[in-house]
Order: sequence, then structure tokens, then C-alpha cells
Amino acid sequence: MTLLEFDDVHVTYASRHGDVPAVRGISLTVDQGQSLGVAGESGSGKTTLVSSVLRLLPPSAKVTGQVLLEGEDILKMKFGRLRAVRWAEAAVVFQGAMHALNPVQRIGQQLAEPILLHEKVSTRIADKRVGDLLEQVGLPARRAQTYPHQLSGGQKQRVMIAMALACRPQLLVADEPTTALDVMVQAQVLDLLTNLVRELGLGLIFISHDLSVLSSSCDRIAVMYAGRIVEEGPASRVFDHPVHPYSGALAGAFPRIGDQRFRYAPSGLPGDPPYPSDLPTGCPFHPRCPVVMDECSRTDPPLLTIGQTRAACLRVTGAEDVA
Repeated sequence: MTLLEFDDVHVTYASRHGDVPAVRGISLTVDQGQSLGVAGESGSGKTTLVSSVLRLLPPSAKVTGQVLLEGEDILKMKFGRLRAVRWAEAAVVFQGAMHALNPVQRIGQQLAEPILLHEKVSTRIADKRVGDLLEQVGLPARRAQTYPHQLSGGQKQRVMIAMALACRPQLLVADEPTTALDVMVQAQVLDLLTNLVRELGLGLIFISHDLSVLSSSCDRIAVMYAGRIVEEGPASRVFDHPVHPYSGALAGAFPRIGDQRFRYAPSGLPGDPPYPSDLPTGCPFHPRCPVVMDECSRTDPPLLTIGQTRAACLRVTGAEDVA
């Protein structure tokens, strides 16, 4: 069952120098119980895209297309309906937990607030739910009495996940929730999110620049570049057998321990992504592409289906089924 659908979504930001196209015609779906990873360098449009899910974009942003949550267009909702959808049907886990938590309120108060607001239950029931939520994310219920500064980075991130789950949403958006964590804590948070998707049947959108993290924790991966999807398919296939050169460069940027190929031939990608208001002609990746052709500077390829994968590259136009 389709939980979330982006249908030809465009997002532009108004500026003094004209409109800046941050997201350009993206169509994606997330099913119930499915996790979708969205990868790409900074500035590729990942956060802008998923911020449209709950209309968290600034007033300068103009969104066109459709963002359908269980068939209902979020972009056309009245504010009262949108307020009911936030937390109760879709929730966000932000990147910096310390910036999202109130430093002068105990953890329990912050977890109880959305429950009391959306479900109109008694304080006693809300406090019981707070303890259950903390235990669900691997923290003892007594942590409800602590302040954010008394928790480690990983514990604060678990609190953010508990807060997102407070009103039992069907969709969870995680915006680089492990970026500031060490590798051991990152692995614990990834395991927690994976288990929650499986146990609760949630839909999950996981944003990260790290393709290796997404390949280990998501069912599917969509790779973004210059505001567009350049490749989308099963996570293991996109990471291990990428079709688009940009996906290959992202995968190669994270070496596998013990693999001699990465030791003797480290991979990288020169240059920077183009600024959205100054995109090159043709394929926007062609100035950095290691396998560029003359035609790439003149033609912006559409997404083509190749087996289980979709990719936007002239080199795969006539490719055989690789599924």
C-alpha cells in the first residue's frame, strides 16, 4: 500500500536575483513498512524535498506538483488539517537533537506535549506513554526526569526518535539523524530505526550523504543531484552495482575495510555540485563526470527504467535489463 507519493514535485526559492530551482520534477513513492533512503551531496535538494512532506519550508519557497499522504494532498490542506497531520500521521527526526530539544525542560515534559495536544488524554496517561516510549527506544523510563544536557549525543537522538513516535505516526522522516554521532552510537541508532520500521510497519524516509549507511538500513535508495533523481532502485543494487556515474562516485567515496581495491585506488569526485540558479546545459553532472561524452553537454537525459532501477544517464539509454 502506497503511504507517501511525490508526483512531479518542483520547489523554487524566491531571491533578489530570481527564482532558485532547488527540486526539479521529482516523483517517488514510499510504501507502508518500507524504508527509502535519499542520498546526495549537500545542496542536492534532499532536505528541501522531504521538508515539503509537512510543509516545513520557508515562505520564500514555492512548491508545485502533489505530495500525497495516504492519497490526500498535503500541499492543499488547510492549516487546521495540516496541524492534525503533523505528529499524528507524519513526524520528523531532525539532525541536531540538541537544537530540537528545549534545554530548560525535562525530557518527559517535551515528550508529553504532543500527546497531550493531539490526543487530549490525562496527564497520568501521557506520563505512562512517555515511559513506554523511552523504553521502546532503549532508554529507561526514569530518564523522563532528566534535562537534555544530562544525556549523551546518542541518548538525545533516541529521545528525538521517541518524540517523533509519540502520536503513533505512519510516516517517519529522518533528516541525517546520525551525522553527529560516533560510529558505534550511529550503528545503534540505525538498528533502532530499522527495527521500528519492521515492528511498527512504519514508512521511513532516511536522508543521508552516506550511501553505505543507506544501503545497510533501507529497502530502496534514491540518489539526488542538482535537484533531480539521477538513480533509484533497491538499496543493495544502487550501492554495489550503481548505474549512474554519480551513484558510483558516492559509493566509491566510502571504502570497504579489507578490500584491496579501495586501499590502492582511493576514489573521489573533483569539483562541487552546481549552484541551483546556475545549472550547466545538458546533463547537470557532465562537468564532473568521469565518463562524459560530447552529447552530455547538450542533452539532459530523463529517468529510464533498467530492470529494477531507474537512472538518468545517456550511457544507459540502450542498456539491457540488469535485474
